[in-house]
Amino acid sequence: MDLNSIYSNQRNGNQEQSKVKRTDFQRDFDRIVFSSAFRRLQNKTQVFPLPGSVFVHNRLTHSLEVASVGRSLGSLAGEFIDERFGADLLPDSRDFYRHQLHNVIASACLCHDIGNPAFGHSGEDAIASYFEKNEADLKLLFTEKEWADLLNFEGNANAIRVLAHQQKGKDKGGLQLTYTTLASIAKYPCESVAKKKGVINRKKFGFFQNEKSIFTEIAASTGMINESQEPVIFKRHPFVWLVEAADDICYNIIDMEDAHRLGIVNSADCENLFMDLIQSVNAEDTRRVRDKLDVITNKNERISYLRAKVINSLINKTMMLYQFNFDKILDGSLDKGILDLFKAESGALTEIERFSINKIYNHKAVIEIENAGYNVMYELLNHFVPSVIKDKEERKSYDKMALKLLPEQFVYDEASVYQKVLGVLDYVSGMTDNYATDLYRKIKGIDIGMTM
Repeated sequence: MDLNSIYSNQRNGNQEQSKVKRTDFQRDFDRIVFSSAFRRLQNKTQVFPLPGSVFVHNRLTHSLEVASVGRSLGSLAGEFIDERFGADLLPDSRDFYRHQLHNVIASACLCHDIGNPAFGHSGEDAIASYFEKNEADLKLLFTEKEWADLLNFEGNANAIRVLAHQQKGKDKGGLQLTYTTLASIAKYPCESVAKKKGVINRKKFGFFQNEKSIFTEIAASTGMINESQEPVIFKRHPFVWLVEAADDICYNIIDMEDAHRLGIVNSADCENLFMDLIQSVNAEDTRRVRDKLDVITNKNERISYLRAKVINSLINKTMMLYQFNFDKILDGSLDKGILDLFKAESGALTEIERFSINKIYNHKAVIEIENAGYNVMYELLNHFVPSVIKDKEERKSYDKMALKLLPEQFVYDEASVYQKVLGVLDYVSGMTDNYATDLYRKIKGIDIGMTM
């Protein structure tokens, strides 16, 4: 890949350039922050139920922290690219890597979860399961590729739709982000029929059929390597690896800190796991860290300090591995994520993952919210989808009443059945935990009465 052509300030929707002091990539960050889709992340589950007596991370705070880590990685990566490839870079490209790459990575990190539905991964599972369980009634209404989209509903693909799709009655281009920011969140740049376990760029899929043409424009504008035209498969963009690493760093470490604050994980276990990881990255730093801990007596503050040190250690390790594997990243041959490479040489992060699965992700409170969320999301789809797929003249009074609950921007009555269903998915997947739960209780008759 040519480092001079893997970025572009072209915006989705072909918006004309505005004369402002902010750069295009700073504007991406600001547009995401002020969007309603980003704002709704404040009431979407990260891991633990919301709200609680102890404040824990939600999708919004998680995304802000990932953006902070991503900004650091982008700065370090930009310095590395400029130093190593400076002689081959055009003046504008040198300026981009020196001063703008960190804005791109921070922006992509900020919106990497924007397509995730309420209730975490159980929300995704509920949407996919709805179509699987109703295959006999629904499959024949869609093409093979459209059906694969629905059967494998994926938050990563939905993020591209949320950010780039023109909703009814709204401006074209969605948030009108630059193609560079959009390319940087595409962990799985292929269509749903190309999914393949064990292949890093095809583990899941990255765009719905409805956004296929938009994604091919993104890929062409940012120099992504085309692996296959049918089905459409691209190699990952070089910036994706940094966004993925920032996310992996945060959720691996901060979920542990949340669990400690909730009393699910004791201080000794948490401290030992964090210290082992610090030592595995930089053994020389452990003495200074232990000296600092001798002065801190508050349990939560000790864990917060260690969390900061662990994240710093992982940022530095990520950059070492990114630099070492950069040629493979550019030619599309790297087949493992950056933190997976680290796990192969050190068991410390693997042990944190194992511990988290046993003690955190299988905790009763987490399982309860996942079960509840699955049922809520499934039943909401069951309320809207059977009615929306019917032709207007075939809809009964109860179908019409159900669809009156759909906001206008999600109703595509003159479109295909696929696009009608995507409208319902836009509405349901965009809901916060509380909104989805409240609507579920109302349509089920659990709560009756007027609310505003």
